[in-house]
Amino acid sequence: MSALLGGIRAEGAVLTNAVLEAPWSIRFADRAPLTMITVLRGGGTLLLPGGVERRITAGDTAIVRGPEPFRLADHADTVGIPHEEYEVACFAPDVKCDAALDDGRWGTDQAGETALIVGAYRTSGRRHERLLRAIPPVLVVSDDVEVCAWMESVAVDAARRPAGAQALMDRLLDWGLVCTLRDWFDGQDAAAPGWYRGPADPVVGPALEAMHGQPAAGWTVASLASAAGVSRALFARRFTEVMGQSPLAYLTECRMDDATELLADRSLTVAQVAKAVGYADAFGFSAAFKRHRGIRPSDFRAAAYIGA
Repeated sequence: MSALLGGIRAEGAVLTNAVLEAPWSIRFADRAPLTMITVLRGGGTLLLPGGVERRITAGDTAIVRGPEPFRLADHADTVGIPHEEYEVACFAPDVKCDAALDDGRWGTDQAGETALIVGAYRTSGRRHERLLRAIPPVLVVSDDVEVCAWMESVAVDAARRPAGAQALMDRLLDWGLVCTLRDWFDGQDAAAPGWYRGPADPVVGPALEAMHGQPAAGWTVASLASAAGVSRALFARRFTEVMGQSPLAYLTECRMDDATELLADRSLTVAQVAKAVGYADAFGFSAAFKRHRGIRPSDFRAAAYIGA
């Protein structure tokens, strides 16, 4: 999980203490891969593409998978009538975002108070894709009131704009993302992906640590079993049960994930990338990469360069 989150960072976290006159809605326009909303007070209904709706109230933290824009409304059934609409866009300068972080208030004092902390997350590389595939369009985790009070106290201090305020808020959102995802995956029990459950398994965990520590090493099932301190047969069976694939299939997947990151560095040749991920020559690596990704490394690099 640490590796998958390595390329995901909050940027432009916003504290909004929105005093809104119903009916209202807030549009989230960043098209971010992930957006996190923590409700400190009040609440609303998340309206996602495809007609997905999810009510969130005080103490809830919602993680919404992008990149489509979405809205938070006071009530889903009021969106069709005239209402006040606000917008949050953390990735670009925005008047309302700035106002929200400065004094933390929108609207009038005629309705109940809705206080939110909002963070949009940028990504680099492609490691995060496995994480996004493992979560639903929106997930919600409830926190204790004490946790929300602590987060609000930090956010209110940051809203005073001391030195490093935005960095503090962004790191708070990074921490919040990790904690929320861990809580959600913990609640999935056996349905959680193998890459989440595996590190805690007494047999699988040591092998995963060995593979991730030295992905280019010449690992075999026997050597991985030795790292785990069990027999080859027991290791192979347990690894497949927990991870949903064989040890060598998982190793290949990890190497291909590393390769996609390295191919983005145009200073490295395909042969150098091949060696870095455990292949003796570019030919063998190219064949494995094409089987796994459906495209040759050179073509993958060219496509990534054009799309950048």
